Order: sequence, then structure tokens, then C-alpha cells
Amino acid sequence: MKNILIINGHPDKESFCFAIAESYKMGAYKSNANVKLLHLIELKFNPILTYGYRKISPLEPDLIQIQQDILWANHLVFVYPNWWATMPALLKGFIDRVFLPGFAFKYRENSPFWDKLLKGKTARLIVTMDTPSWYYWLINRSAGHNAMKIGVLKFCGINPIKITTFSPIKSSDEAKRKKWLNEVEKLGYEQK
Repeated sequence: MKNILIINGHPDKESFCFAIAESYKMGAYKSNANVKLLHLIELKFNPILTYGYRKISPLEPDLIQIQQDILWANHLVFVYPNWWATMPALLKGFIDRVFLPGFAFKYRENSPFWDKLLKGKTARLIVTMDTPSWYYWLINRSAGHNAMKIGVLKFCGINPIKITTFSPIKSSDEAKRKKWLNEVEKLGYEQK
């Protein structure tokens, strides 16, 4: 049985991303997985990594808890919109503050290499955007997908990472969105 942590990075509680996160959770529950759903907007934390890695800012209680939840999980699901070809500031700030040296990775002394401390976990990104997928791939070279998949998750040892993209959101109708939510529920049920 998998432990699944769903992290919703959209700041608007009435967004389609909230519905996506709930659909994935519903599907995962139906498969008898252990599921936790976290909406980043409900956490209390400073999203700014004030000193970079020179000096680590003390973690707020919500961030200490989420680090424990990440360690608990076998499978991480990130749900967020693509804004300006990448993730929202709220999600970026969360990553900056949570995926820290000593927790998610560890630099080796006198070496260009690092230890990946979150090995053994898998992930799925579920990303919404108004840009058509072909345009995002052709013009933006899937910049945000690559940043999250390669620059963050694989860097920390999480692999494999699957990506599901729903677009364009702004021109989608109710029937299309319902179809997408059914797809997400199935992904949750299959624990993918």
C-alpha cells in the first residue's frame, strides 16, 4: 500500500487545481492508499529563502510537518498551474524552504557531486496552463516541467517522475473539465 502526499501549489481555493487535487485524492482513497492532501495556501511560512544556503532560516512548524510528510510518502503528487512558463511563486517558495541541504540532498565535501536524500520516492506533476501543450513544448521547451522534474525532484533522487498537463484551461468547457477530473481520479486510483 502506498503513502501518497498530494501538494496543491495553486493559491486560489476556487481554482481548477483544487478540484484536480481532490479528484486525485478520491481515486487514491478508492484504491485503499494512505493519502494526505496539502494546500500550500493554508500553510503559514515565509516563502523567501532569505540567506540562500549560507544560513538556513529556522523552519516554521508547518514546514517541519511537511518535511515529515515527504519522508512518510512513497509517491508525491504536485498539482499547480503553469504561470510565466513555470510554477507559481508560492510553490517555488515552498520548494526553496523545504527541499534543503541535509533534508533533500547533501553536497559532498571537495566534490562537484551530491547525495540524493529522497531516493526511493516517485512523483507525478499535474500541471494546468492556458498555453497549448504543443506551443509550450516548441517555444518554451517545457521550461517549467524541466525545472521541476530535473532541477528539483531528480536532483533530490525522486524518480521516476510522470507529467500530466491539462491545457488550454481558459477555453475549456464544463464537459472537458469533467473528463479531465475523471482522468485524474483514475491516476489516483492507479496510484500513478
